[in-house]
Amino acid sequence: MTQTAPTTPARGEDEGRRFASLDPRTGEVVGHHSVASEDDVREAVRMARDASEFWAELGFDGRRARLDAWRKLLVKRLEELQTLISAETGKSADDARTELALVIDHLHWAAKHAGKVLGKRKISSGMLMYNHAASLEYRPLGVVGVIGPWNYPAFTPMGSIAYALAAGNTVVFKPSEFTPGVGVFLASTFGEVVPEFPVFQVVTGFGDVGAALCKSGVDKLAFTGSTQTGKKVMAACAESLTPVLLECGGKDPMIVAEDADVMAAADGAVWGGIFNAGQTCAGVERVYVAEAVYEEFVRLVTEKASKLRPGGQSNADFGPITMPAQVGIIQSHVADALERGARAVVGGLESIRAPYVEPVVLVDVPADAKAAVEETFGPTLVINRVADADEAVRQANSLAYGLGASVFSRNRGEELAGKLRCGMVSVNSVLAYASVPGLPFGGVGDSGFGRIHGEDGLREFTYAHSVTRKRFGAVLDPMTYERGSRTIRRVVRLVRVLYGR
Repeated sequence: MTQTAPTTPARGEDEGRRFASLDPRTGEVVGHHSVASEDDVREAVRMARDASEFWAELGFDGRRARLDAWRKLLVKRLEELQTLISAETGKSADDARTELALVIDHLHWAAKHAGKVLGKRKISSGMLMYNHAASLEYRPLGVVGVIGPWNYPAFTPMGSIAYALAAGNTVVFKPSEFTPGVGVFLASTFGEVVPEFPVFQVVTGFGDVGAALCKSGVDKLAFTGSTQTGKKVMAACAESLTPVLLECGGKDPMIVAEDADVMAAADGAVWGGIFNAGQTCAGVERVYVAEAVYEEFVRLVTEKASKLRPGGQSNADFGPITMPAQVGIIQSHVADALERGARAVVGGLESIRAPYVEPVVLVDVPADAKAAVEETFGPTLVINRVADADEAVRQANSLAYGLGASVFSRNRGEELAGKLRCGMVSVNSVLAYASVPGLPFGGVGDSGFGRIHGEDGLREFTYAHSVTRKRFGAVLDPMTYERGSRTIRRVVRLVRVLYGR
């Protein structure tokens, strides 16, 4: 997910201390925010650590009550937050509302399930330790740092924030410099329902603020952004052995098999590739279509994509490219593909007029073209013909990315999904996994590691705490120098009887 840019939001009048977030549709100032210093970041982490005891001691029920109150407050102020998201990202009101619906659903799930997933439970003691009781619980790490992206400024970071808070951690959040107001809104509303201590804080600014957070002594750092920046985050955190969760880029494939519902597949490809102006790490970027249905699929995608228009109006299908530098990347990918023999069946270079990019659908794209192998992060689709679904799987698995994927097939959907090297797959739909709070979200390879959402997302912000308690003396006790050789022989005989057949 591309996050670094040579063009950044404008700094305010107090150079180096304040900066302005801008509406990418108009260039107007949305708000001014402080540029946190390294000392500011360290102080925020210190305050968060002081608040940790209070938040942890509330227990699962106490935290759930506060998180539920926060959820209700966010619902009450939903339109206000939607307006802010649209202003800072340029995305349409409906896209912003969709994002917030997911925020609310995941916040509810994390608060509701944390106790069951993380609370103390009995564990079987096994053969040798039959006279011991065993238990396991998952304890909060302490202070979690979160660095969020600009494309989903509420939903994506909340996948870490909500789950970390539900698990009992305090949080320091550094939002993207393109969407600082959203981060401030989230932290300030949380402060209304938890006024006693700074359990959830926000620090705003540029890349150096994120770098300071990596070195601030947090107990874990959750990052969402580009693979390149993720490597830098990991290297910085390695200096202090700070564990990291990295949700990086993707070049997510769609497979359209011979037996696919072609109309549904075309609809999924257009929505998955173009909604939010294509600025979705798990959105559809490359499509592999079986020969038998290729012509029909391209025809339907062409019809559907040709009708869509970007704009800043409320009735626009999608908004602008939020980060100015991304327009140049989109342009270079399209130009490279066309120069190397690809055809644009929808749009072309003329579709790119900053800050807006109209839909671009490319076919016959060389397998090693930029548009086929690098994350474009724009409203573009690369569609290539393959012999069959099995060849589509091989092509889909050919890149180092492994975030999400989608498969359209009436009879082989789950079979093909099982062959894909990625963290998540939707069968006969796109991105459905992101909308299921109980499912973990994350990738493999260049798409990062670790998981947000679901039970795995709760455990991601904890450490396992195991306890055994001796209940009574054992007839056979090999764990002492008083055991004697007869005891060991009997233990070995028992092992053979129980496990050697």
